[in-house]
Amino acid sequence: VQLQAYGGGLAQAGDSLRLSCAASDRAFSLYMVGWFRQVPGKERELVAAIGWSAVSTYYADSVKSRFTISRDNAKNTAYLQMSNLKPEDTAVYFCALHRIKYREIGIPVASAEYDPWGQGTQVTVSS
Repeated sequence: VQLQAYGGGLAQAGDSLRLSCAASDRAFSLYMVGWFRQVPGKERELVAAIGWSAVSTYYADSVKSRFTISRDNAKNTAYLQMSNLKPEDTAVYFCALHRIKYREIGIPVASAEYDPWGQGTQVTVSS
């Protein structure tokens, strides 16, 4: 499965953006999806994740109540709706699939648990 993340851009504090993660294969529907972000000099951080059947979700404390992850398996696409953006949300955002099919509970936060990855989309939030 190949992933393509898009939808990033420039925003002002308080704005909203929606990121999309489009997959090349219907097998996408069988895997948990994670959205990560990375800033220079820091490790990739899991921002949000959604189980393969969308029953379970995870949000990092820093984005709870502001970001919403969802998926549309019919479109082989996952989304990250980001609201009330803050300058500290500035990062390159990546989507990735968990390595194991049918993962729903116990969402792992380590980036090593996920493969493949999309190419990343830059989000820049100005104050």
